[in-house]
This record gives sequence, structure tokens and C-alpha cells, in this order.
Amino acid sequence: MTRPATALACGLTLSIILHAPLALAKTPVATGTGGAVATISEQASQSALAILNKGGNAIDAAVAAAATLGVTDPFSCGIGGGGFMVIYLAKDKRAITIDSRETAPASFTPAVFLENGKELDYEKAIASGAAVGVPGTVRGWHEALERYGSMNFKQVLAPAIDVATKGFTVSDTFSHLTQQNEKKFQQFGTTSALYLRGGKAVKPGTLLRNPDMAKAYREIAARGQRAFYEGPMARAIVDAVNRPPAAQGVSVRPGRMTLADLANYEARIRQPVVSTYRGYEIVGMPLPSSGGVTVAEALNILEGYDLKAMPRAQAEHLYLEASRLAFADRNAYLADPEYVEAPVAGLLSKEYAKGRRAAIDMQRAALNVAAGDPYAFQQDPSVPLRPQLPQRRLGQESAHTTHFTVSDKEGNIVSYTFTIESWGGSGIVVPGYGFLLNNEMTDFDFSGPHPNVPEAGKRPRSSMAPTIAFKDGKPAFTIGSPGGSTIITTVLQTIVNHIDFGMPMDQALNAPRLSERNGATTSVEPGFPGSAQARALAAFGHKWANGPEHPPEEIGAANAIVFNPDGTVTAVSEGKRHGIGSALVQKRAH
Repeated sequence: MTRPATALACGLTLSIILHAPLALAKTPVATGTGGAVATISEQASQSALAILNKGGNAIDAAVAAAATLGVTDPFSCGIGGGGFMVIYLAKDKRAITIDSRETAPASFTPAVFLENGKELDYEKAIASGAAVGVPGTVRGWHEALERYGSMNFKQVLAPAIDVATKGFTVSDTFSHLTQQNEKKFQQFGTTSALYLRGGKAVKPGTLLRNPDMAKAYREIAARGQRAFYEGPMARAIVDAVNRPPAAQGVSVRPGRMTLADLANYEARIRQPVVSTYRGYEIVGMPLPSSGGVTVAEALNILEGYDLKAMPRAQAEHLYLEASRLAFADRNAYLADPEYVEAPVAGLLSKEYAKGRRAAIDMQRAALNVAAGDPYAFQQDPSVPLRPQLPQRRLGQESAHTTHFTVSDKEGNIVSYTFTIESWGGSGIVVPGYGFLLNNEMTDFDFSGPHPNVPEAGKRPRSSMAPTIAFKDGKPAFTIGSPGGSTIITTVLQTIVNHIDFGMPMDQALNAPRLSERNGATTSVEPGFPGSAQARALAAFGHKWANGPEHPPEEIGAANAIVFNPDGTVTAVSEGKRHGIGSALVQKRAH
């Protein structure tokens, strides 16, 4: 199923004052001691730093940053969605993950996105109540704070409440994303009232306040996660899903969510995916995110080559082909582990990677490759499952999410990716509470047979890949990115750039991104086609997705922290993408 890119995600009754002061200048790289944070938002980074400075740990600071991102970057994340958090607990020397992925309401069936036997139009499916999954973000924050934090909701939500109350300055990026979503937002009265003026996007330099989101956060601060999953806020969410606040004359497909769906939502504490690469231990997110497994499989394939010794074009060709093979397996086998017996051990096997490596032509790009057979490499050979899976074209997973990372002076680390799916999610702002609802259910395959078809209670497969790397038992770096299915390739390419090509993390992160996901063409960024690098790779037969239907776009907006051998830390954000990121440390190095 071909899915076009969409656009925006999170707020309600925002009051507006023109001629606001200019936004704070961002610093994309910072080195120092103590805690560190890297996000795409200066306000979110400042919120995390404020919590660290008050004695909070990385988990506390992560929730503070996430809540603030829900105010300043509402089109990519917020409490109306879900996500994945990888946490390293320094005292215990162990990593765990929290899965707060949205779940399908109990009313869901595999035919929910079919009409008269045909798949619904993707754009119409997005802007609907039917696209909304049961949000998991607040429950995920609750689990993180209760289990591993040192502060409560009232403390960690205070910075975000302050930003929502006082307002923030609309950036060029925010205004542009709003403009891209004018058509979707115009369909909903609450949303157009919040983000549009006269049907048009708010202008850069505008000060936006969100008193309704501040109200939502205050209720959570006072009553905890129950304020979201029970009571007036829960009823408002269910009403918005089942009777979307459509503009006059607009018909929107309703959902079928219940208060029981919200009350029954559970976040999952899962063991991470752990693999190795050239002496590093790579810790990533397990299913239902395909990110950790797919990155690990591609690295296992690449480990058999001496990339450092090769000409750059040859090494990059192998990176693209390893990604192609890993995506073929990802598309065929991976889905919610509570519904599908995915052959994860086989896919992570070094021997399996050796066999997949043999399929790579050193001099020529493949096109669409078939999935391999990892079942022979399962740790339990008694598992007989070898499903005859259809070869499906990769559906275009929405590219609009946010990732950030935080560490503290004790060595605790959080790598966190969360989302409401498309830019602006479903486009539905919850009346009275100021946040957008996700359209995460469109991450399911609309038709089967396939492991990722919709089912009641199921979590749609994701590509989010928050990652922490270790060397000699100590943290080495974190990395993660938004970008839909390109998340996997951004994380993979940045790791290869850093470890194999020896690039400092800021250079590794800012390098031109190439995203091969087992298609006839490779996604690239503006300015890449026609470059010397592009010409060198074209000699291997690689082709770029740069036609009128698929113009090059920025790929991802990554954030990282590097733990330096001298005990300092370097926070790294984007130097150019998404309006430049914000990296802060508690004590700057001189």
C-alpha cells in the first residue's frame, strides 16, 4: 500500500499575541560535565536541565522534556500518542525499556480499514476518529517515574505548564508545518480555532499560549495518570474519537473507542534487544518496534566487511544493501509480539547474517529482495513456523515523530522516541484539553494476510529505534531519530559513520542521509542527487527517489549524547535539520 507523506501534532485553545520576542538561540553541540540533554526544542532542553539542576535524575528530566515538547512541538508528539523509552540504570548497570505504544480499541478487526473489500484512502483514514489508538504516553511516563524516577508528576510537569501558560514563539518550522496541514486542520473546528487564523497558518514570531494543555497537565500533576485514563479527560478523549469535532459541512469517519479501552491500557516493561558490533554492545527497542531488531540485523551483516579499509562509495553501497536485506525481513516477520511469533532470535543470529551477507553483490545494487528464512537459526529449533508470507510493497510509514536523549551526573541515561504519527496526528484536538490525538492505527497494514494487520488490543508495528551503545561495559553514546521507517536507516547510518568511518558524532549526525528500505529507489535529502557522492553510488546501480511525486526531504531530526573517555559528555543535536536542535550540559567545558 502506497502511503503519501502527511503533516503535524498536539494543542487546543491557544491565545495569540503578535510581535513576540525572538526565540532563544539554539546550540546544537555542547560538551561539559554533569547531566546532558539533546532535543529539537530549546524550551524542552531547558526544562530537562531545570529538573537536573533541582536534583532530578535522567528519568525525571526526560518526562519534563517530553511534556514540554508536547507544547512546543505538538505536531510530532504529545500526550495524545505513545512511544518507546530505553533507560540505562547506572547503579544497577542494566538497561530496560518502556513500551507505551498505542493499542487498538477493543472494537478493532482486520477489516477496520476496508470498505467494500478495498483499502480506505490513506489521507481520509488519517483524518478520522477511526485512526486513533488508545494513547499510551501518560501511562508510560507514570511507569518511568514510579519505577525509576525521583520526582513526581507535579514537579516534572511544572516547566511544561509554565511554557504552555506563558507561551512560546512560533518558529519558521512550526509555521511551515501548520501550513502543510491547513487542509487537515480545517476539517476540525477545535483544531482550526487553535492553529489557524482565517483558515491560514499562524505566522512566525507569533506567541502561542495553550491554556487548555496547561489545564490537562495540571490535572495530571494533581491526580497522576488516572486523570488521563479516567474521569472528565478520558470522556473528552472518547467523545472526540467517536464524535469528531468536525467543521460545519465536513464528514469525518468516527471511531469506536470506549472508556474501558482507556482504563484498561497498560504500558509494557520489556527487555531490550541486545546485539554487538565491532566491540560495542548495542541496546535497542524490542517489538512491537522493529527498530532494534532491524538495526541489529543490518549491523550484523555489515560486521563481515572491513568498511574502514574500503573506498567510501563501496562502503556506502554495502550499507545500503545491508539495510535492504534487513528491511525485507522486517517487513515480512515483525509485529506485536503478543500477537505474532516473530523469529527474533534467528534474525539476530550472526550465522543468519552471514547467509544474508552472501546475497549482496559487491558491485551492483539489488532491487526488491526477498525475505530470508531465519527460522533455522532460532535458539529453539522446535519452533516450526515458516509462514508463506506475501511479498508486499513497503507502506509509507509517517515520518513525523520526535526523539531526544538525557543523561544525569550519576550516569543514568534515557533515549526516548515518541509520537502521534503523522504531522498533527489525526488532526483532532480534544476539546477543552489542548492536545492532538494520534493516527497511530494507520501504522497497521490495511489488508492481509500479514503479521501487522489490525486486531483488537494490538500495538501497530513501529520503526522507532532509541538506542544506547556501550564499550567495555560503559556507556559510549546514544542515538535516535524521528522519521517513520527512515528512523532505522538514520540510526544505522549514524552508527556506521561514527564507528566505521570515525566521524565525530556531530559530523556523523549531520552527514547527508541515504535511506534504503528495500525499494527500487533510495530516499535522499535535498541537494544529494547530482552530487559527487550520488554519482559514485549511481555507478553501483543505485537510484534516487527524487521525482515530482517524491521530492527529496530532510530525513529525520536526530539527537545523541557521547560519553567521552575523559569523563565529559557531549550532547549533539541537528546542526541544520528541523531548524537546528538544542544541546545543553549542566556545566560547560572551557
